[in-house]
Amino acid sequence: MKDILVAKKDHVLAITLNRPESSNAYSEDMVKSFVAALKNADEDKDIRVVVITGAGKNFCAGGDIKAMKNKTGMFSGESNELRENYMDGIQQIPKTIMEMRKPIIAMINGAAVGAGCDLAAMCDLRVASTEASFAETFVKVGLVPGDGGAYFLIRLIGFAKASEMFLTCASYSALEAASMGLVNRVVAPEELHSETMKLAEVLSSLPPIALQMTKKSLRDAYHSSLSSHLDLVSSYQGITQRSSDHFKALDGMVTKTTPTFTHD
Repeated sequence: MKDILVAKKDHVLAITLNRPESSNAYSEDMVKSFVAALKNADEDKDIRVVVITGAGKNFCAGGDIKAMKNKTGMFSGESNELRENYMDGIQQIPKTIMEMRKPIIAMINGAAVGAGCDLAAMCDLRVASTEASFAETFVKVGLVPGDGGAYFLIRLIGFAKASEMFLTCASYSALEAASMGLVNRVVAPEELHSETMKLAEVLSSLPPIALQMTKKSLRDAYHSSLSSHLDLVSSYQGITQRSSDHFKALDGMVTKTTPTFTHD
């Protein structure tokens, strides 16, 4: 896979955007590799949690300014070709993430700008270094958020604050992002990796079927009526309540031991 690094430890898969010389701005190859890695992770039963981060000093700078200026890669062609490039390219990232069963944690080590900020918003949880910053700069370069970021950011921090971010193009510190609900935890730079992996290990130690179905239940709750949502979660409860992991969890509570879950 080009322009990303993939590393697995126990039940956690780490995906690193790997174009540090370009602040991890997206390339065509990166988008294709990233989508493939996410899909592979979701299909692999041994992987229970995915962590996304950036190589070097930044998380992700979003679109590659040089490619935009030169009209190359995903920015090549005229209007309709560009539209198709977006649909077949970068828009596959939010579609893939939205369909994923495994929880995704963003480990935000530096600047998350434009589509990079959107990527952080697409994840389920976000841990940020105190050196991280967040900005939605599409309008600043004469563009709209074409990767679907507005869809996720509005749901994460509310319409008013998302409007402020997109319309002003202002930059926010990690602590400011945490105060508006964009970030779950803020830690010192030297603790970012260890604290994020601790969180990933907590999630990966939980019953995987229940964890995945709870994630899907939360996503569904945003879009469904109460009646439809209750129908869905009653089905999920019927599945989880007869899983072996459920009974292992109950036994562990009674015997005060830590169970090992096996995804069945």
